[in-house]
Amino acid sequence: MRYIFLLMLLVSAGFLTACESTETMELQHPATKIPAPASDDVIEIGFSMDTLEEERWYKDRDLFKQAAESLGAKVKVMAANGNDALQVLQAETLIDQGVDLLVVVPHNAEATAAIVHKAHLAGIKVISYDRLIRNADIDYYVSFDNEQVGELQAEAIRSLVPKGKYVYIGGAETDNNAHLFKQGVFNVLQPSIDRGDITIVYDAWSKNWDPENAYKHMKQALEANSAEIDAVIAANDATAGGAIKALEEAGLAGEIPVAGQDADLAAVQRIADGTQTMTVYKPISILAEEVAELAVKLAAGEDMGTVNTVNNGKAHVPFLLLPPISVDAKNLEETIIRDGFHTREEVYER
Repeated sequence: MRYIFLLMLLVSAGFLTACESTETMELQHPATKIPAPASDDVIEIGFSMDTLEEERWYKDRDLFKQAAESLGAKVKVMAANGNDALQVLQAETLIDQGVDLLVVVPHNAEATAAIVHKAHLAGIKVISYDRLIRNADIDYYVSFDNEQVGELQAEAIRSLVPKGKYVYIGGAETDNNAHLFKQGVFNVLQPSIDRGDITIVYDAWSKNWDPENAYKHMKQALEANSAEIDAVIAANDATAGGAIKALEEAGLAGEIPVAGQDADLAAVQRIADGTQTMTVYKPISILAEEVAELAVKLAAGEDMGTVNTVNNGKAHVPFLLLPPISVDAKNLEETIIRDGFHTREEVYER
């Protein structure tokens, strides 16, 4: 019965087998491309993903697969869609299938420590992709500078609203990145808060990064403050979209500055339309390429040399952080569109 239950979980989650980038940091790019392994010794990488229910993660999946396959590796992908127990089960499946290395996008920064333990018992190294797995001896962590993401959001909004009532809508409290985004925001806002120029009138986490939860938070913030809100900072573009939906219903969309991050197409379209002020663009093609090269090196047993480390609660983890980019209506063309992240037609011609 246990095996039937596990099989049902895997089928319901969707098992995708692939044939389908503020702490002090120093960017460390490999000096040379890694030669593809011999055809009879192909490296297999397991990619355990939190979710494929958001646009951004489809891009990560496809770009990572493309980058790894260009190096001669194979990638097996599984996505748990926000289910912690299922993500652990899927990772165990990848481990049992004998992957050479595991790349994990954790849903819960703490719960996924179990994945690292199980992988290491099998002699498999683990890379934490974009989100830091906490309290586990992970082998590498690659992401963007997530405190800087929050700082860019706050700097953009504070430049427009140096004084006033602010709403902060956070992401999932279980996601380490959500805490880093918030830390970055308050790094910038705290001096203005201390002077009394800015007041945080509403501050809440959005469970599972659900836009519907962000929508409810924004409605509550408007009701609690008689719709007298001057600025909104949301932890990502999906939660920004939920907040903007509430603002639209109140007749305030486009009047109150709103910040997001991820450069989702819907958010970039809102920026073009004037209902969202800015987003933070993280060139995930660079992230995917860096992790793919690192994964192949680690799987092949290469010495990584001297690296920077970050404390995740248990160990000093080797890490690489990549710089994010602030985007608004003025620089959409020279960033997101120029890079081909979204086309001009997608953004403007709808």
